[in-house]
Amino acid sequence: MFAYLIRRLIGAVIMLLIVSVVVFGIFFGIPKLVGQTNDQLAASFVGKAPTAEAIAQTKHRLNLDKPIWVQYGKWIQGVVAGQDFNNGPSKEHCSAPCFGYSFKNNQAVLPQLEDRAPATLSLAAGAAIIWLLSGVATGILSALKRGSIWDRAAMVIALAGVSLPIYFTGLLSMQIFSYNLDVLPGGGSYVPFSQNPGTWFQSLILPWITLAFLYAATYARLTRAGMLETLGEDYIRTARAKGLAERAVIAKHALRSTLTPILTVFGMDLGLLLGGAVLTEHTFGIPGLGQLSIDGIVGNDLPVVLGVTLVAALFIVVANLIVDLLYAVIDPRVRLG
Repeated sequence: MFAYLIRRLIGAVIMLLIVSVVVFGIFFGIPKLVGQTNDQLAASFVGKAPTAEAIAQTKHRLNLDKPIWVQYGKWIQGVVAGQDFNNGPSKEHCSAPCFGYSFKNNQAVLPQLEDRAPATLSLAAGAAIIWLLSGVATGILSALKRGSIWDRAAMVIALAGVSLPIYFTGLLSMQIFSYNLDVLPGGGSYVPFSQNPGTWFQSLILPWITLAFLYAATYARLTRAGMLETLGEDYIRTARAKGLAERAVIAKHALRSTLTPILTVFGMDLGLLLGGAVLTEHTFGIPGLGQLSIDGIVGNDLPVVLGVTLVAALFIVVANLIVDLLYAVIDPRVRLG
């Protein structure tokens, strides 16, 4: 088990390095490949009316006058060990992990990420609990009652959940429950947990349910398909022939075999959401990482975009690492892989 863990950790570190190279290359390498000069690249980060002096300062500050591998080396050095920045009359030290300073407000990117992360974590964690429990339970009942009215109705609702975009269901839910019935807070009402736990919970009910509705549909269909396949296996018939209770057959044998693909999808979905539920946060006005990434893209704030992207990649890699470890718990044969 320890050797399995070490292999997965090494693989996670390598994957993060690959992601960092790709992300850095997209923002700094591709523009040069299509013919953009260092001055043009620096001018895009200065503002609407860049001066020659501002372009020169930006080019030097971003190391655009150096080879691309030197730029990447200095950037990754800042992420790992910190970096000194010359912001005018004085130098400032940005401690690791340093993602640089925002072009828009000249503030360090890391504190902005830390400030926005709790909102995204709250949204992702609450929605994940709802969609995992409701989706798996619905899929199990549909498989056990195959062909019934419940099965058909559940799959129709699941199909609707997969098909409808989040901004449509989000706006529709706010129109009904916030503006017409006035039973739940609408968009832009998010309050941090530290300020008021009760208001925090109320402000996230609609985002949780709306986001969970989208994902629960996929989990219901996936669970149903896996259960139907597993229930036809020989060892399930053998367990029933031994006189085991139906609840034990479903929980200990059929469901356990169905968990592997569910864990795979869950790890990917949760990792992506932790990196920022962009559409949900934008629809409900939640100040999370997704909303921060939108602000960074609209404002051409490259350090913010790079920081959010790398943090999102970190969440995905960590989520998949946890899923790999859970594989080893569910199926010991995985440890040999």
